Amino acid sequence: MKKIILFLAILFVVYLIGINTVPSYIESQRNPVKSPAPYSVSAEAQALYERLDFISDLHCDALLWGRNLNERGDRGHVDFPRMREANVALEMFTIVSKSPAGQNMQSNSEDAFDNITPLTIAKGESPWNWFSLINRTLGQSEALAQFVEKEEGKAIFIRSKADLEELLDARKSDKSTIGAMLGIEGGHALEGSMENLDKVYAAGVRMIGPTHFFDNEFGGSAHGENGAGLSDFGKAAVKRMNELGIFIDLAHASPAIVEDVLNLTSEPVIVSHTGVRAVLDSQRNLSDDQIQKIAANGGIIGIAFFDMAVGEPELPNIIASIKHVRDLVGVEYVALGSDYDGSVAVPFDITGLPLIVEGLMEAGFSEEEIRAVMGENVKRFFLQNLN
Repeated sequence: MKKIILFLAILFVVYLIGINTVPSYIESQRNPVKSPAPYSVSAEAQALYERLDFISDLHCDALLWGRNLNERGDRGHVDFPRMREANVALEMFTIVSKSPAGQNMQSNSEDAFDNITPLTIAKGESPWNWFSLINRTLGQSEALAQFVEKEEGKAIFIRSKADLEELLDARKSDKSTIGAMLGIEGGHALEGSMENLDKVYAAGVRMIGPTHFFDNEFGGSAHGENGAGLSDFGKAAVKRMNELGIFIDLAHASPAIVEDVLNLTSEPVIVSHTGVRAVLDSQRNLSDDQIQKIAANGGIIGIAFFDMAVGEPELPNIIASIKHVRDLVGVEYVALGSDYDGSVAVPFDITGLPLIVEGLMEAGFSEEEIRAVMGENVKRFFLQNLN
């Protein structure tokens, strides 16, 4: 019996060591910053950046890694202190519940080994989350709620138009007040259940992408195997999302799903993190026809920051992608959609956003246009469309 107790004690110690070291090591490898902070821009660009009233980003996967977002991290791309340092008013935190081994932009199987399962175990999450996508999703939702609560009023969980108006009012006197929204990357998190759709809404989710890197119950992924449009479940879920007030995120969706959603939805859509094919010709990215249809729907397009969405070098291609959307359909349809902390290498973390302003200035954008891109478009979109 003593030997058994000793063995179990050793296993427990190894487990605790793993909780403290494995997730941080994995994240440091998967989310590098090519040019670490601090960042410098021209005096003119910095002055314009400091005049911005509302800065927002439409996509960040920081919840996946188990970091304490209340503390300034020495790895990854986003946390609450760095949001404040960058004067970012609103971040969309997105939930990743499954990721296929060998993940790539071309073709992934829904039956591939799931990378998130060992990470979930290594983070010390409840065994109830180890093999349940919906439990993982609800767990990350609760984590965001707890991070916000620990801010004691200095952060607001945005679930409604009233919450956003509260944030805007608070920031008139205190720019350190920040907002956090919650989305889901891949409808597989619902496990094919409409009941789970209601559960995630109750947990604060206000944006869902039908598919991520593989096909699921909604239909086909841009990186999957079947290229299908919306399934019957997907169509029913889209209608229910419209009823509830959950935005549909078309990033990663197959072209057929993009078409089906735009034909079916009664509400404007989001593409939270993407590139454009005119800058980088990839199945990951939006064609001009898709951009025009999304604009006609009243949607908004977030431009991502990583090389597989915009190409290299990233910064000039981010600017070129923003410019392309502006020139094609108008500046009011484009925003920032970094994909921070999304298992991508980025040129700068969230404190480097002044570099975007400098790039837009050099590309001839007016101050009004820069304000729109950096966050005013997102603010207007949510004020108009949040319930």
